[in-house]
Amino acid sequence: MSPSEPAARPSASHTAYTLTKELILSGRLPGGSLISEGQIAEQTRLSRTPVREAFLRLAEEDLLRLHPKRGAVVVPVPPGEAQDVLDLRQALEHAAAQRIALRGLAAADEARLRELIGRQRERAEGGDIEGFAEADEAFHRAVVDASGNALSSRFYGTLTDRQRRMSVLALRPRPERPVLLVEEHEALLALLAAGDPAGFAEALRSHLSATHGRF
Repeated sequence: MSPSEPAARPSASHTAYTLTKELILSGRLPGGSLISEGQIAEQTRLSRTPVREAFLRLAEEDLLRLHPKRGAVVVPVPPGEAQDVLDLRQALEHAAAQRIALRGLAAADEARLRELIGRQRERAEGGDIEGFAEADEAFHRAVVDASGNALSSRFYGTLTDRQRRMSVLALRPRPERPVLLVEEHEALLALLAAGDPAGFAEALRSHLSATHGRF
């Protein structure tokens, strides 16, 4: 596509999918909520056909459970799944820290992590839980990216939606927690820069446990 050509507009079904998914991940549609095609069609000013396609896609991702002629129910985060996500995050981020200790934390990666901490601080001070959850996920994903392991980065990326949703659920009742998380992220970055993977792993475990519960 040449610079003069306009970017392709997203399809109607993708628009409905993006909006509905954001409502779920942000917690504005909590687990157990009943939603209808008509509600989303009205918000997006679309017909019900693309909304139906979006609902089918979200059902395949286990975010919605469809009920013909009634609508769809938002699937809650299963307790066992939350534990699985935490276990995987601990393993992947610890492995990333070990590799970073061997090769050193690149200046560009450190700058990226510091930029994300700054973004988190702004969101935390502004009481923006949804925005903080996005920046929080981006920080932890950037840790894995800094290891240079493309396979780990690709797999870690599949956890993005679950991480954001879990963080919103955990932080919304505890609005004071994001400010503390910023301090914990600064400590994690310091351990990465110092090449201390064991210290990083222990700090990460405490960090995740304090937010999501013991695991």
